[in-house]
Amino acid sequence: QVQLVESGGGLVQVGGSLRLSCTVSEYIFNFNRVVWYRQAPGKQRELVAGIRPGGTFIYDDSVKNRVFCYHAENTVYLQMNNLKPEDTAVYYCYAVLLSRTYWGQGTQVTVSS
Repeated sequence: QVQLVESGGGLVQVGGSLRLSCTVSEYIFNFNRVVWYRQAPGKQRELVAGIRPGGTFIYDDSVKNRVFCYHAENTVYLQMNNLKPEDTAVYYCYAVLLSRTYWGQGTQVTVSS
């Protein structure tokens, strides 16, 4: 059973930083991709950043130069800096393995002004 476990969310002030973690239950490069999505209240879920096939990283334009994705062993990290109120959302880890998709339980990030 593939599992994705997220952690690291919380309440932070504008301009602050948070690091989210997504630990997967298998060797990370067994997955086709491991990425972070977020969903703000009343909005659709959107891609933030992640690792794609070949080990390269992808970033949404809205977070470039503020958010950095990296991995160590079976964990994918999302380092978020200079946080803005519009970054407030539930952040989800998403992975694809052999055409099957998996979601983590989500972790809340709240940026207060």
